[in-house]
Amino acid sequence: MKKWFFGLLTGFSLAFTLITLVTLYGAYYGSGRPSIKENSTLVLDISGDVPEQVSPDIAGQLLGERQPMTMVSLIRTIERAKSDNRITGILLQPSRLGMGWGKLQQLRRALADFRQSGKKITALLGVSGSREYYLASVADKLYLSPAGALDVKGIRMEVMFFKDGLAKIGVQADLEQIGAYKNFADVFKTNQMSEAFREAATSMMDDIYGGFLTTIAEARRKPVEEMRKLIEESGPFEPTRAEVAGLVDALRYADEVEKEVAGGKSEEDAPQVNVEDYRTATAPTLKDSSPRIAVVYAVGDITSGKESHNPVMGGKTLGAETMAEVLKDVEEDDDIKGVIVRIDSPGGDAFASDEIWRRMNLLSKKKPLVFSMSDVAASGGYYLAMTGDPIIAEAGTLTGSIGIVYGKFNLKGLYDKLGINKEVISRGNFSRLDSDYSPYTPEERARVRALMTDFYNKFLEKVAAARKMTPEQVDKLAQGRVWTGTQAKANGLIDELGGMERALVMIKQKSGIAAGDEVLLVEFPKRKRLLDMLIERARGSASLWASPLDKARAELVKIESFARTGAWARMPAEFDLR
Repeated sequence: MKKWFFGLLTGFSLAFTLITLVTLYGAYYGSGRPSIKENSTLVLDISGDVPEQVSPDIAGQLLGERQPMTMVSLIRTIERAKSDNRITGILLQPSRLGMGWGKLQQLRRALADFRQSGKKITALLGVSGSREYYLASVADKLYLSPAGALDVKGIRMEVMFFKDGLAKIGVQADLEQIGAYKNFADVFKTNQMSEAFREAATSMMDDIYGGFLTTIAEARRKPVEEMRKLIEESGPFEPTRAEVAGLVDALRYADEVEKEVAGGKSEEDAPQVNVEDYRTATAPTLKDSSPRIAVVYAVGDITSGKESHNPVMGGKTLGAETMAEVLKDVEEDDDIKGVIVRIDSPGGDAFASDEIWRRMNLLSKKKPLVFSMSDVAASGGYYLAMTGDPIIAEAGTLTGSIGIVYGKFNLKGLYDKLGINKEVISRGNFSRLDSDYSPYTPEERARVRALMTDFYNKFLEKVAAARKMTPEQVDKLAQGRVWTGTQAKANGLIDELGGMERALVMIKQKSGIAAGDEVLLVEFPKRKRLLDMLIERARGSASLWASPLDKARAELVKIESFARTGAWARMPAEFDLR
């Protein structure tokens, strides 16, 4: 017993010592603000996605790493650079962008605002697709690497259908839906788009593509139809053809562009500063007396219970229990003068969406509130914004999808293939309704339809009350149809087109804060402290670091949540517009 206790004590001591040393190492090498020299160029080397909120990171905090860039922090960093006399311009280098069109539009608008200050933006592309080209087209000078390519050739949407694949493993999707456009069930029940699905998808794609063409045509000083014909008939473009077509200004290697940006000056006289260093160096140090505005992130698939994180992929779920706690904390914080809710969610569990909606309405009675939609705020993600407060979305935001899907996956065929037999003993006419060992009986299906109809009608009523419409008017816009931000504005489903900058203006007005006053943005859910994450990790796992199995576990949790909850208020499919 003494040996066991001594070993345990030694283990804790070694772990504590290791954590302390790593923390001190991180504090030593991660502390301090970089200095920004005069006549500096801000380098925006952007790739992948820029998240709305950063997931917990034990390793990063132990090593003293900076908190990764978020969308709001990136936009505000560009705003600071605009008025910083030490920054003369931006060198923009986008690559492999994974963000949606809503975020792209907000980021491009921030860069355009930077340009309007009189400072120059120079862009350099390598192998570039439509997203990278759209963003880079904001520049005064747009260069393409001689070894690169301009892979701009139009736009397409790909939607996967799983009926035959599920059938091969003996799984039947027994799903019901309300709304001709609520096609989430279709991807599991059919092998192709219905006419309604194709109509809505085509409409969204054409709206986003039209905005893309208009923007780049204006930037390259070409008529829209000429640009459309050029891209659709001649793309993709090797470097020389891209230059001849006037899609880029010239072909340059990175070192040549850097010399041009420096204007012939030395690195000492015309230094470059990357966006991470600049963000750290210029992070605002506002006084505690500054008015506080809460930014509440409603991000991820909506589920019941606590939120969960995928430590490998960086994604998260929007847990109703976690969000209820967050909104209650914000509501009770007397220092919070107003709230911006930033939504980036395709929806999910219908009943969890309703729980969050309830807490949003309670908060709305206590604090000024504005909703800001990011890439996606659809179905349950739209539902939770139905408080009657202003809603702002980007032109390319995917929203709406007012509808409901209910059902289950019948796994009897899979069990048969595996040689598994189930014996079911039940009491009650509908006790087998949720069983994965049989399809719905006619009586069960009628009961399911009644539950769905009840929830759908309540969905319509909530939207009607918030948007000052009748349920009949909402129903014509609903039926599960997804709209772009532009279409949603035209149909009265949102109030304005814009991003976080517009939401901040509006929340100041609603909170009685002068337009010119600086405010302190307080983010919720709050980033977890190192000690909290260590305790959580110790309770749930023997390892402090993410293992490769965490990715699979996180995905299984999401699938299990969908299977457990029959009613879903979720977008019909994951639309990949490219």
